[in-house]
Amino acid sequence: MKMTKALNTHAHGGRILRSNYVNRSTSEPQASDFSIEKYGDKTPDKKECDEQLLTEYAAMLGFYLTSVVVLTGLAKQRGQLRRRFGLLDLALLGIATHKLSRIIAKDRITSILRAPFVSYIRGAGAGEVEEEPRGRGIQRGIGHLVSCPYCTAPWSATALAFGFLYAPKVTRFFAGILASVAMSDFLHRAYLAAKENT
Repeated sequence: MKMTKALNTHAHGGRILRSNYVNRSTSEPQASDFSIEKYGDKTPDKKECDEQLLTEYAAMLGFYLTSVVVLTGLAKQRGQLRRRFGLLDLALLGIATHKLSRIIAKDRITSILRAPFVSYIRGAGAGEVEEEPRGRGIQRGIGHLVSCPYCTAPWSATALAFGFLYAPKVTRFFAGILASVAMSDFLHRAYLAAKENT
């Protein structure tokens, strides 16, 4: 008897769930809103969301994609577009990209290039500095880009990759310098770590 009652309750509950689901699915669909103002509606961190300069990012992304399309088209037209990179080239490209992106975004000496777009915060050690974007609009958007090594890495990799296509000897030479400096950085850190442990 109790089991029958439980089954009836479960079945009844199932009908309610199905009924609610049908009612929701047959109700009028909400109007789609593609405005970028809705981008930050769900986040509790409004201050950080306000830093997302979507219009400025769109302009920079448009510039990046246009440059890639034009340069790829030219390389293909000239028959310079490779089928693939060799493993050694990829390794060289990866290490050089790592170092170039840090030189652009963090190096103390290149701070003169970032100064129009960022504010100095403090030294970060190992010849690097910590900075933050300043200003408004495209100035702040560029500030976000040039003060973040993770953000500059795709741009650096793209520049080096096209360098491999258009001027492979020169690009390999400079990529070799960047890779050597990157390896030197890690050796310096390993040396300091070993010295502290002795």
